[in-house]
Amino acid sequence: MTTPQPAAVIILAAGQGTRMKSSIPKVLHRIGGRSLLGHALYAARHVAPRHLAVVVRHEREQVAAHVAEVDPRATVADQDEVPGTGRACECGLLALPEDLTGTVLVTMGDVPLLTGQTLAELTRVHEERGSAVTLLSAVVPDAGSYGRVVRDADGELAEIMEFKDAKAHREAGDEYAHVVDITEYNSGIYAFDAEVLRRALGQVGQTNAQGEKYLTDVIKIAREEGRTVVAHPLADLMQTEGVNDKVQLATLGKVLNRRLVEQHMRDGVIVVDPDTTWIDADVSIGPDTVIRPGTQILGATTIGAEATIGPDSTVSDCEVGDRASVVRTQAEHARIGADASVGPFSYLRPGTVLGERGKIGGFVETKNAQIGAGAKVPHLTYCGDATIGEGANIGAGTIFANYDGVAKHHTTVGRHSFVGSDSVLVAPVDIGDGAYVAAGSTIEGRVEPGQIAVARGRQRNVDGWVARRRAGTPTAAAAQEAIDRGDRDTSSRTSRTEDDPTAQEG
Repeated sequence: MTTPQPAAVIILAAGQGTRMKSSIPKVLHRIGGRSLLGHALYAARHVAPRHLAVVVRHEREQVAAHVAEVDPRATVADQDEVPGTGRACECGLLALPEDLTGTVLVTMGDVPLLTGQTLAELTRVHEERGSAVTLLSAVVPDAGSYGRVVRDADGELAEIMEFKDAKAHREAGDEYAHVVDITEYNSGIYAFDAEVLRRALGQVGQTNAQGEKYLTDVIKIAREEGRTVVAHPLADLMQTEGVNDKVQLATLGKVLNRRLVEQHMRDGVIVVDPDTTWIDADVSIGPDTVIRPGTQILGATTIGAEATIGPDSTVSDCEVGDRASVVRTQAEHARIGADASVGPFSYLRPGTVLGERGKIGGFVETKNAQIGAGAKVPHLTYCGDATIGEGANIGAGTIFANYDGVAKHHTTVGRHSFVGSDSVLVAPVDIGDGAYVAAGSTIEGRVEPGQIAVARGRQRNVDGWVARRRAGTPTAAAAQEAIDRGDRDTSSRTSRTEDDPTAQEG
């Protein structure tokens, strides 16, 4: 079945959102890795409209800048001082070509669960019925403050009555007093014939309880013209739910996350505990990857097949290869190669690239580090602004001293080189292929291929120091007992270290 292409989508995003009690415009609050408006733009682009307009007013500059960032092709339309959804839609329409014909979809910038598939279905129903207006409706036990769908004796859509007007009729006890009890409500999401919409909006006034120009009045005008108007019920009520405060923001965020996690599981991902797993909308995960409890996968992260992520990990805007393992790790803007392993308790900062079969072990922090295939940074290391060649090994407690207080400098460790434990590499420094650095060294200059660099003080043992300086202590007693037993080694430790610098490598 071919999906019809609407002429335009207009997204209403001009509201102030005072109940959010926030300095952030309501439509810029985020769930699932996107702003509320971002979700609306994503759904709109799914139906491939010829034109897309976003109507803005409150915090105009912030919202317009966000639109330009998320969807540069979209048109930003400004709502003037005339209040109401009808005027907002009219301002959006005025920003589109004057000769626009066809179907115009109208959605809202604060309904993040609305899907592109639902907009496509709305377009299809609208055009198959030859309707002038088609709206999405939903039925709930209590329609709250939503506008009521009023149907005629034949069950066809007669009009939409806003809640405040329905309440006024109830208080007046007139023939419309029953409307407030109607449980079918208007979602505020519409398909219009462009010509009907343009003509009807020119006739809509502000004579109502709120003094606003209602978009819903277009329905009444179209019906009076003898045109077909349709209310199309939507079974998935959450798609019509808007965000008005931070409680609703959290509620819809949780619903969205559950849907995203379930979709990944249907696509073959193994999620051990969906209740403690958070996955953003733009994440891609391959089949048979295991997501363990307490894990967040955020931003535009892509993960290959048969990997393991978690437990207790946060992976944001990263690339993770097939069969990689990431355990109790925070990683941001990093690339982790196939069959590589990370963690536990590691921090991968932006610019980290770990090659295939590479290892970043426990309590390691990396930043702007290119770590080659099969190379290892196993534990207790800071590795910043570095290139580590294939197969190299970085010993425990190594520090890449990359910052001199003014500028950052780079360190290169060659292929299959070995850096001993507790070393400091003072950048800029270059260690050649197949070179060694002795444990405990501070390296400030180049190490040529095949060399070993030893940069540490020579060990000196002072006989009798404990007996003289710590007399009467348990330490002195233990030392004397060992001496009496003949536990002393008379060989020269200092001499052995000098002849064989690798003796203390870790």
